[in-house]
Amino acid sequence: MAETEKPLLIKRYASRRLYNTETSDYVTLEDIAGFIREGRDVQIIDLKSGDDLTRQYLLQIVAEHESKGESVLPINVLTDLVRSYTNQTGSSVPQFLAASFEMFRDSQSKWMENVNTINPMMAHMPGLEAMQAQQEAFLKAMTGGMASPASTTPRSDAPEDGEDLDAIRKQLAELQEKLSKLGK
Repeated sequence: MAETEKPLLIKRYASRRLYNTETSDYVTLEDIAGFIREGRDVQIIDLKSGDDLTRQYLLQIVAEHESKGESVLPINVLTDLVRSYTNQTGSSVPQFLAASFEMFRDSQSKWMENVNTINPMMAHMPGLEAMQAQQEAFLKAMTGGMASPASTTPRSDAPEDGEDLDAIRKQLAELQEKLSKLGK
């Protein structure tokens, strides 16, 4: 998402209905969660008072997903969050969480870059696309759709299908060796 792009403005009416100002229709919390998963920032404003309700609604989305069994936050993390509201160190928790998710996004992006640069043959490995899609979906779920992983398209210098089978086997062996060294 471009940094200059404004958040999607959602207005909450007195009836508590949520109105998408871009499409001129009413939306649900699940619709808002979908916008966020797609990488869109949202801002939810109370029409009458002008109060920003974004945080309240984002927490509600998380709570609904947690109550449906889609647990992302372990009990100990939830417990620590509650504790942070009752002690003096609570002021550092938001910065810690923001920094942690930023580091997580960065490490995921670097991992994706490394997958494509360790060995160009990986772009042709069976199942790699599915693994990358799962990782991107996980990253989006963990970051509320704010993830911007590195491009997962194969490099243009990747070998063509007609390349010699022995060369492919050699590259796979080299890749396995490198991966085994990383695992140690």
